Amino acid sequence: MSIMGSPKKRIQFYFKGKKISLEARECSFLRKGFGLMFRTNKTDNLIFSFPRNINSSLTSWFVFFPFLAIWLNSEGKIISLRVINPFTLTIKSEKKFRKVLEIPLNRDNMALVRFLVGKGKV
Repeated sequence: MSIMGSPKKRIQFYFKGKKISLEARECSFLRKGFGLMFRTNKTDNLIFSFPRNINSSLTSWFVFFPFLAIWLNSEGKIISLRVINPFTLTIKSEKKFRKVLEIPLNRDNMALVRFLVGKGKV
């Protein structure tokens, strides 16, 4: 168990017909309010799950490194993804979503991030 309180779990989603699998920590209600804030880029990937489709915004206020945000629908398909820079006040998805992945841009995640967004955009 980590300092964040929840064990890692395997998350699967689809991108361009390919199944992607990675480990992430499920965020509790309280942790959803903070996400990657006040952490380093060496922290775990985070997953926020919601009981129904929502259209809420994120923030990277007090996140000191860029990260990849991936919004998923209830079937695990990507509906939006974007590299987020530090201290962005409001981050919105184009559509309603069921889950959000926050993936820190670090050595462990760079190959996946480059595959998803392209080499020139990281």
